[in-house]
Amino acid sequence: MKQKNKNFDLKLLLRLLSEMMPYKFLFFFCVSMAIILAPISAVRPYLISVMVDDYIFQADIPGLQMIALIYVGVVILNAVLRYFFIYNTALLSQNVIKDLRVRVFSKITSMPLSYFDKTPIGQSTTRTINDNETLNNVFTQGMITMAADVISIFAVLGMMFFTSWRLTVIVLVTVPFLIIATYVFKEKVRISYQKVRTQLAEMNAFLQERISGMRIVQIFNAEQQEMDKFEAINKKYTRANLDSILYYAIFFPVVELISSLAFALMVWWGTSGYWENTISFGALISFPMYLNMLFRPIRLLADKFNTLQMGLVSGERIYNILDDESKIQNEGKTVVEKLKGKIEFSNVSFAYNKDQYVLKNIDFKMNPGETLAIVGSTGSGKTTIINILNRFYEINGGSISIDGEDIHNYELHQYRKHFVTVLQDVFLFNGSIYDNIRLLDNSITDKDIIQASKMIGAHKFIEVLPNGYNQEVLERGANLSMGQRQLISFVRALVHNPDILILDEATSSIDTETESIIQYAIERLIQKRTSIIIAHRLSTIRHADKIMVLDKGLLVEFGSHNELMKKPNGKYQALYEMQFASTD
Repeated sequence: MKQKNKNFDLKLLLRLLSEMMPYKFLFFFCVSMAIILAPISAVRPYLISVMVDDYIFQADIPGLQMIALIYVGVVILNAVLRYFFIYNTALLSQNVIKDLRVRVFSKITSMPLSYFDKTPIGQSTTRTINDNETLNNVFTQGMITMAADVISIFAVLGMMFFTSWRLTVIVLVTVPFLIIATYVFKEKVRISYQKVRTQLAEMNAFLQERISGMRIVQIFNAEQQEMDKFEAINKKYTRANLDSILYYAIFFPVVELISSLAFALMVWWGTSGYWENTISFGALISFPMYLNMLFRPIRLLADKFNTLQMGLVSGERIYNILDDESKIQNEGKTVVEKLKGKIEFSNVSFAYNKDQYVLKNIDFKMNPGETLAIVGSTGSGKTTIINILNRFYEINGGSISIDGEDIHNYELHQYRKHFVTVLQDVFLFNGSIYDNIRLLDNSITDKDIIQASKMIGAHKFIEVLPNGYNQEVLERGANLSMGQRQLISFVRALVHNPDILILDEATSSIDTETESIIQYAIERLIQKRTSIIIAHRLSTIRHADKIMVLDKGLLVEFGSHNELMKKPNGKYQALYEMQFASTD
């Protein structure tokens, strides 16, 4: 199993490396900088050694000035090159992460609704933001800088052997202890980091859900219960972070201890060697610098390796989304400028979960320009009809055609442009009323929006707002009433001029007065196009051309209002009489 994980990690690492290929010039530039910086950094202690042995002890002042200038030049060159290395490594990382973030968001927006049915919003947010930021650390502090540290270690070791092989050997005696401590630290922190990421994803999902549903939390006076749940999640997240901090708190003092031991051995051996003329005084002066340059990257390598490991975990999560094949297939080629609106369901069956069919062998036809009303009890499959018609879900059996063409033959994005659905739960975005109606379609002018608003009856209430159509809408339209949000959704539907209009209980949340305002506009709107209306208020659909009655996923009745009312012991007749009896 271990070997399998290692191979998988290597494969994942290579895939992450391939993300830099669009910026290969920048990548190779950073690698070149790492290679150049290693010997330049390692030569500085050697220059100190030469300065002491060949110039200070020899009282060669002109030579000392020259070597000092060379040393200053090397320091300046190292600083300049390191600036370019750090900046361009960060630039490379940001470019790669920017592309990945766009790909993840693009993938999420193309996922079928079944994905969002099963996946918490907070988890998708974590994948798009937090996991991408972790990958950012991989590129800035991980792969390239790790390679630079390894090159630096070999360069320093080479210069150490060149300066004094005796002192180098005595220093290397402590390196195995450092390697063992580094390995143990790496393993412990890797496990703790995985716990941190898991707990962070859970916390994000919890917060997203509770903040979105804060109205319900407060309505049911459940603040304390939710606070208790959050405290439990927060405690686990804090514990995971403290575990990782504990390993750091142990590791760094251990490294300092080993480093001090190496320094003590160097002083003890070096002093003896100096008196025996086997080690120069310059070597004794330069070796503390070598020790720091050797131990520092070894110590940081463990931390960077854990950063790399966490990046691989985040990368795996991101690629799980990018590789997810559960998407609505878009293999259709047919593109039409306008749909006539002839709809036909032939023996259609659909299940959200296996063997739990919501629709069972549905057959019906609609002619262009007709209005179909769908009624039935909760869970009968009304909303599912429009979901599969819009191709938000794929059907399990049968076929659906529009204008005689199977809907799978239409190019998906063009196909959906012919539909507009007005939902009961209106979703408005942050931005002006203009923006919420236009939805980034710049072909829709302000004049079109105002004209549509007047037709719907929304112009009066928009006009009296402090900023009119430029009034900023808060998240989900929190600063507007339910009726106002619904009116805006009707304007949005009208101004996009769909070929097929769907109203999913769109008037159920509107008061009687507001409903009367828009009823005439709705009737004018549906006269021009094929329309499907789902409504609990049966009074609003009695003039529909056809009415379909669903019961537990089965089509039990189909016909006009008058036809269905004449059926003895009919389902529609019972629903109609029950509703009006309760109203009376």
